[in-house]
Amino acid sequence: MVRERIFEEMAQAVIDGLPDKARALAHDAIQAGIDPLEAIERGFKAGMDVVGDGFAKGELFIPDLMMSGEAMKAAIAALEPELMKRKQQRQVLGRVVIGTVQGDIHEIGKTLVATMLAASGFEVHDLGVDVSPQRFVDMVRQVDANVVGLSALLTTTLLNQETVILTLKEAGLRDKVKVIVGGVPASPEWAEEIGADGYAENATEAVEVVKRMVGV
Repeated sequence: MVRERIFEEMAQAVIDGLPDKARALAHDAIQAGIDPLEAIERGFKAGMDVVGDGFAKGELFIPDLMMSGEAMKAAIAALEPELMKRKQQRQVLGRVVIGTVQGDIHEIGKTLVATMLAASGFEVHDLGVDVSPQRFVDMVRQVDANVVGLSALLTTTLLNQETVILTLKEAGLRDKVKVIVGGVPASPEWAEEIGADGYAENATEAVEVVKRMVGV
């Protein structure tokens, strides 16, 4: 019963967006001899799943997601030393390279997607904003990525999503990686037009699309 209560408190800390509490609960779990992987899956990730579901239903909003994401990151950071000590690793569903395309410095949506993907079990490499096509290519090659996420909030930078796809083709990597696009001016029709593999309107949808891309 004590373990179940700890898991519930972990989930609630993420739902409430409380990084300090999540971090403290992570340390408590280690002291109580709880497997860190179990703490992540049954505690913190369970809370993130609730938040994601609430966001999808329109009951929660971007600030809620961001606060919960910070709590989730704090908890995992606290558990990482114990994971390394035990030589444990979370099951990685896939490797994702994500960034806002060149010329665009908007990052809230992109960061949200990166956080949600990481919380869902993906290894995420967030390149930040104003990312050149070659930088995407270099990182895809470096980490052997399964998926590339391209964000653009400006109509004027939307074309750079297509430029990244063309650069991946020129580098001989396009058939080795799936591409998902997003951002206010993007659409399913735009994704199809430029040869992307998928489109997502929000962070929750992005997680589901990327999961389908890697066969989860």
